[in-house]
Amino acid sequence: MNYYRIIFFVVFIVGCNVRGQEVLSLQEAVKIAIENNYSIITASNNLAIDSIGVSPGYAGMLPTLEARITDNNSVQNLSQTRSDGSQVEQDNAKNNSLNYGVAMDWTLFDGLRMFANLEQLKQNQNLGEVELKQVILTKVGEVMITYYDLVQQQQQLTALDSTILISKQRVELAQNRFTIGKASKLEVLNAQVDLNTDQTLMQRQRELYANTKIQLNEQLARNLKTAFVVATEINVDESLLLPELEADVISNNPQLNAERINKRINELELKQVRAARYPTVFATTGYNFGRSESSLGFTTSANSRGFNYGFGATLNLFDGFNQNRNEKIGRLELENAEIAIAQQQQELLSILSTTYQTYLTNISLIELEESNEAIAKENLDITVEKYRIGIIPTLEFRTAQLNYINAKVRFSNAKFQAKLSEIILRQLSGDLAI
Repeated sequence: MNYYRIIFFVVFIVGCNVRGQEVLSLQEAVKIAIENNYSIITASNNLAIDSIGVSPGYAGMLPTLEARITDNNSVQNLSQTRSDGSQVEQDNAKNNSLNYGVAMDWTLFDGLRMFANLEQLKQNQNLGEVELKQVILTKVGEVMITYYDLVQQQQQLTALDSTILISKQRVELAQNRFTIGKASKLEVLNAQVDLNTDQTLMQRQRELYANTKIQLNEQLARNLKTAFVVATEINVDESLLLPELEADVISNNPQLNAERINKRINELELKQVRAARYPTVFATTGYNFGRSESSLGFTTSANSRGFNYGFGATLNLFDGFNQNRNEKIGRLELENAEIAIAQQQQELLSILSTTYQTYLTNISLIELEESNEAIAKENLDITVEKYRIGIIPTLEFRTAQLNYINAKVRFSNAKFQAKLSEIILRQLSGDLAI
């Protein structure tokens, strides 16, 4: 069995093992995560809460209307001296008054505070939108990283499968050579030890692969035992340009946009504080019914009903200079918000620049490791044939075998690291296109 037949056999075995399992594409994984992930659902609900709150009523722009009823009763021992000098006394005198009706209160002017309140509610909704976007970018990025980690691990499992078959072939050849007296028992034992080592590595890799699949199922918020396989290749976008990414970060990064919205909220809060310098004008109106009964007095019963209305105004004349202090605090908070924007932008651009350099390095390593894999493969082909006819020692065979498996692992890891850098760059730019 030559090397190419071994590779064909490995591919056939792997195909048989994955047949019947769900082939989970990256697009499908992202779709499931967006629909099921707990953090995304929570952020969506928070946005819905903010959206419901955007209303003139929440801002205090609409009147309030309420129904009121008051029923007072008393039982007293009374003694009265009237203007003519006569006295009247009564024990257990009962008194009753009942008032009910509807009343409306409406703030007509409050220094434009209500308009600032409404605008702040809208900004809270905008903040919820960018926070949801940030959660989606974070969780989708985690799903993509775990997904491509599984792709890399599948490739390593395939490589280990091939090297185990080669090691088994080596054990068989060593045993045959020992049987006919062309090799020592030591060569057989060394071949068996190397085979056991490869099988140990395979078990460790399978354990890691199984645990990573559980991790991905957890990120997708589905049954942790769901069986699936992922794609076989990692395709890296090598066309990303730093100036374009920088422009996207400044305009689209949700963290930076959140800081901008927080600044606007601080501006509105300062506007609300300043509104206290102006008078508050309000109107009241209502329709009331009243009835009273008394056991003693000139009037034993009375009934009333009617419409009432009025206007009022309040103005803060002095509050211990708290108004000035509150405005100073508001201006300082606004200054801090401006500093936070500048700081956030600098940090993001710094992370972007360092990640982009890593991205370029990983792109160049892909080409290098691909070349190394091809060389190691050719070297292993030659070594296998030479070992089969017995013209090279076992140490040289094992070295070629390890060089090949290491080259495949490094090539797979280089593509994974490049993809990881690409995902981080797209997260920073606010766009995880699939």
